[in-house]
Amino acid sequence: MINANYNKLIALNEKIIDTSHPIVMAIINITPDSFFENSRSNSEESILKSAQYAIDNGASILDIGGYSTRPGADAVTEEEEIERISFALNTIRSRFPNIPISIDTFRGNVARVAVKEFGVSMINDVSGFEWDENMLDAIIELQVPYILMHSKGNPQTMQSLTRYDDFLSDILQYFAKKIAILREKGFNKEIIIDPGFGFAKTVEQNYTLLRELDLFECFRSPILVGVSRKSMIYKPLNIDPTEALNGTSVLNTLAIERGANILRVHDVKEASEAIRLYNLLGIKNNENHISTTRNYVG
Repeated sequence: MINANYNKLIALNEKIIDTSHPIVMAIINITPDSFFENSRSNSEESILKSAQYAIDNGASILDIGGYSTRPGADAVTEEEEIERISFALNTIRSRFPNIPISIDTFRGNVARVAVKEFGVSMINDVSGFEWDENMLDAIIELQVPYILMHSKGNPQTMQSLTRYDDFLSDILQYFAKKIAILREKGFNKEIIIDPGFGFAKTVEQNYTLLRELDLFECFRSPILVGVSRKSMIYKPLNIDPTEALNGTSVLNTLAIERGANILRVHDVKEASEAIRLYNLLGIKNNENHISTTRNYVG
């Protein structure tokens, strides 16, 4: 049996965040081609406006990214990514010096700049340290909490890589192996599990993942869910990302019910409201949430 009553504290610089009650991570994209246009922030004014809105509406963490990793996204040089995130981080730190920030990058050198020069307190890596040979060394060197996400291929190829020997077993074994590597290399900070909705997964596979989200409690780590306005919502409904807020709120609520500790979202206010209403049920997130162990991990 899996009992999810375990420590879900994350130390982000001077702040300790308790994710046993779900929290919100706000997406701030410093890119011209993020799949959801309204999430793009490219000027000082728009960056500050986005950060202020997120903080005012309940975001515990800001997630800053300078490279769109949506399926089919154009490649960006390391130099350009560093330039983008440096501009954004300098802008945010000038107004909000203490807000916890996560850097959304798969590159080790970008992570180093963000953590060492701007005090970023978390690395959000969609690649599982596979797309850049420098990333694993950077993770070990920097020793800040790390979001480990499942994916395959790269943004240009991932949607052609949706075949698995055993879908859930393959993903669970991926995390088991990656976590073992990190611990063996000396990484001693918190690892957050992100199942990687939309990354090398069909719409049907995404819903399997959501339905079985509690499986990932076996790693005894906080679980991050990022379904915000993704194709698993807008494709079945025959709409586009601008119309996918209602569906996002529905799936965020279902994710909380199934054990999500962090919601990574474009729409902070609505996600915060979903959490507040869920909490009115009087159920502590994952409290006494027990599921039958499946034979997925070989």
